[in-house]
Amino acid sequence: MTNALNRFVGRLSAVAIVAAASSAVLAQPSAEVKALAERAAAVVPDARQVEWQKLEFTMFIHFGMNTFTNREWGEGNEDPKLFNPSDLDAEQWASVAADAGMRAIVLVAKHHDGFCLWPSKFTEHSVKNSPWKGGKGDVVREVAVACRKRGLKFGVYLSPADLHEATYGQSEKYNLYFMNQLRELLSGYGEICEVWFDGATPKDKGQVYNYQDWYALIRELQPKAAIFGRGPDIRWVGNEAGQTRKSEWSVIPLPVEAGKFTWPDMTGADLGSLEKLKGAKELHWYPAETDTSIRPGWFWHADQNERVRSLDDLLECYYGAVGGNSVLLLNVPPDQRGRIHENDAARLRELGAVLRKTFEKNLATGATVTASADAAGHEAGAAADGKGETFWTTGDWESEPTLTVTLASPVRVNVVSIQEHIASGQRVEKFAVDMWDQHRWAVGGSGWKEVATGTTIGHRKLIRIPEETTNRVRVRYLESRVRPTVSEIGLYLAPTRLEAPSITRSRAGIVTIAGSTGASISYWTGDRHPVMHRYTGPFSMPEEGGVRAMATRDGSMPSEFAVASFGIAKAKWTIVGVSDEQKGGEDAANAIDDDPGTIWHSRYAPDTAKHPHWIAIDLGETLTLKGFTYLPRTTGPNGTVVKYEVYVSEDGKDWGKAAAAGAFEKGKAGEQRVMFGKDVAGRYLKFVALSEVNGRDWASAAEIGVVTR
Repeated sequence: MTNALNRFVGRLSAVAIVAAASSAVLAQPSAEVKALAERAAAVVPDARQVEWQKLEFTMFIHFGMNTFTNREWGEGNEDPKLFNPSDLDAEQWASVAADAGMRAIVLVAKHHDGFCLWPSKFTEHSVKNSPWKGGKGDVVREVAVACRKRGLKFGVYLSPADLHEATYGQSEKYNLYFMNQLRELLSGYGEICEVWFDGATPKDKGQVYNYQDWYALIRELQPKAAIFGRGPDIRWVGNEAGQTRKSEWSVIPLPVEAGKFTWPDMTGADLGSLEKLKGAKELHWYPAETDTSIRPGWFWHADQNERVRSLDDLLECYYGAVGGNSVLLLNVPPDQRGRIHENDAARLRELGAVLRKTFEKNLATGATVTASADAAGHEAGAAADGKGETFWTTGDWESEPTLTVTLASPVRVNVVSIQEHIASGQRVEKFAVDMWDQHRWAVGGSGWKEVATGTTIGHRKLIRIPEETTNRVRVRYLESRVRPTVSEIGLYLAPTRLEAPSITRSRAGIVTIAGSTGASISYWTGDRHPVMHRYTGPFSMPEEGGVRAMATRDGSMPSEFAVASFGIAKAKWTIVGVSDEQKGGEDAANAIDDDPGTIWHSRYAPDTAKHPHWIAIDLGETLTLKGFTYLPRTTGPNGTVVKYEVYVSEDGKDWGKAAAAGAFEKGKAGEQRVMFGKDVAGRYLKFVALSEVNGRDWASAAEIGVVTR
């Protein structure tokens, strides 16, 4: 459909298409297009969907057997005795969620391995047969109680797949088993805000699910609960990267009538344009939930403690999802203690502090709001009255209607928020935001400067712009399926943040922290009980451990935490043997110089040495080793090791059996950490490379290190 046609449809009244009289300059749309635009705009959410959308930002908790087996997807044959958190603290989870600005927690009560975090009566594969709390514990209950103490809503994820249950694959029997467990969760833990089903279905089992019975049970026992994924209320956004579409429509077509549909592909770039809706048998209000993890994995892994997403990355997710007509469900996996790790907790509290500082004051509150036209009972002022139930709209059609916010005096603005009244449907297809520039007007210009454009709005659109100082902001609604609605418009100033400090350590174990000019730096050392210090200059830390640092300065928001993790300082280390090396810049010594910018590379000129390649290191003293680390080069894949063996020796001559052997994950960036499984004492370490990522005869390493704790 042409832009001109879109604009014409956008001018149509929701109540009287015939009112579009002044359309001589535009192509007359077909009756079919008119009807489709009205039909789409008439689809509205039910009450539970409206309440769910208001959550905006929620926490996902993946915690269970995989936490203790270091896996992402278990087999179902794990021993329940492996589940034994040493310090499970659901109140800490809820506290972190609340501090981050989240409004609910969705707990994975059972993952695909079938292990239940509550003492289910219908399986022995649950916490009741674990050593945690002598088999008397109930993680689901503890989280539900903690949520209510902190004013958070509570939701549950129950995996349809269950690789432990013997009846899985016997559809009728398993569906009865699943219904029994679902009933336990829905009837024993108070009000549930969301029930989460994913689409995991092991192909070799042949299980057919009875979704309709599940939905009926949820509606009976938890009528306010929204059903995600394999359900009628909320759809998957289509990726796990935390990204929404440029145009995120809540109204999408279904193959057959709602309640009997099979789920369409949710990964397409266009789910709800008018072109996409043509010929649809059923249109359904199906808003998107954006699920992503704060770490690379969904479950906690020790080697990802330093790979928590940055504050800027999380802010991108927030503005993209919450500000893109979606709810952000951010996964935060507790560790083997049963606590959210210090790095994750610190990052989320940073995020919460920035969000509170940004959105604590709507600069549009109390402003004068005018419109090019409005409907009786829905005047412009409703768009800035702080009441989500009231809204502005036009009367009959209005050519590119505008809404203007006029402030008593100029303010600094860098975030604009627009919310449609979604209880009346989703309507806007294209809009623009203008700022009034007094100087441009004074010298004969138009005065208005366009600072942003967008497509869909829905529940909320957040637009970040370069900071402007203005006393007037105008939103132009360029294309809309029927009359646009606005329930709330907001103007905000996101605070300026300092850059995070940089943390480096020399080969001798001297740590240096650098920050922005004039900033004060605080840093923390120690993992279990971090100790805060004021940074005054380089300090010695030759032992293995982590450092977190933050910069502060009057008048600015604190920086995000910088996090660095170090092994034992390598001042005493020497190379005592190497199979081969490329002389003249890629010597073996580069693998232990604590400089990730230099590398050891096996010989490739004038000839290429064949696998295996190895490097032997004298650690300078006998150490109790728990594992080793391998950092691939960062300047390209050549020589990146896949298959490896590692040996430990007391004398550098008798190497015995390999302390570790295996293969690194291809394509994984950053340091690879491998634990031995049991402590090994020795002074010498030999790293052996058996294959290379591209099948070549090379080997390389930026750094090789050891794990001692």
